[in-house]
Amino acid sequence: MSLFFSRRKKERGKGDSVVLPQHIGIIMDGNGRWAKKRGLPRSAGHTAGAQNFRTITRYCSDIGIKYLTVYAFSTENWKRPADEVSALMTLFKQYLNEALTDFKDDSIVVRFIGETSAFSEDLRELIIRTEEESKHRNGMVLNIAMNYGSRDELVTATKKIAEKVKNGELSVDDITEDTVSDNLYTAHQPDPDLIIRPSGEYRISNFLLWQSAYTEFVIMDKLWPDFTKDDLDMALEIFAKRNRRFGGI
Repeated sequence: MSLFFSRRKKERGKGDSVVLPQHIGIIMDGNGRWAKKRGLPRSAGHTAGAQNFRTITRYCSDIGIKYLTVYAFSTENWKRPADEVSALMTLFKQYLNEALTDFKDDSIVVRFIGETSAFSEDLRELIIRTEEESKHRNGMVLNIAMNYGSRDELVTATKKIAEKVKNGELSVDDITEDTVSDNLYTAHQPDPDLIIRPSGEYRISNFLLWQSAYTEFVIMDKLWPDFTKDDLDMALEIFAKRNRRFGGI
């Protein structure tokens, strides 16, 4: 049992339920700085971060989180040095090949959010295969944000809505907040209750802008490869103590 759940059981009494977020978002930040601190190439940091991603994902599934969205590669990350981007693409391919079996026993449903058409053909094929082979599972939904940017997501959603209006499928007067939500990559999923950003940076970095209108944020001064289950427990404990009013009193 985790430290968080042990403490909560003592505080609230045996049998009392623990308040868990239904949907967690994680900005997996700090891989490059982790490597630099150790005199290693940035690619080593990304490899360590990918290994930790597996650990934290499986832990979220084990404790009962229903949706997990991880920020793996943003639309802005293409600006990084070519050798780093190339190493990341190789790492993604390696991960996806492993993911075809990695999360099978955990019944994790794997989805990808972002503009995947920018990736190589073999990587796109792996993405499609991973989604297809996991779609009938009944466990936690894992959203992997790859070539994802929330502004780009909103532009794409706006174009979809405009096309529906143009084709007479939708009236302008009928456009609501739900209409926007239903045309995002995360359509029909609950908005994130909690977003965690390791690395100590105080930025949202173009991540789930629409969806995070009433999300609780926890910033942790810990680089992603060093982020542990206990760190996640601490973030959950902070979340459990928050008073979420959603604009009310």
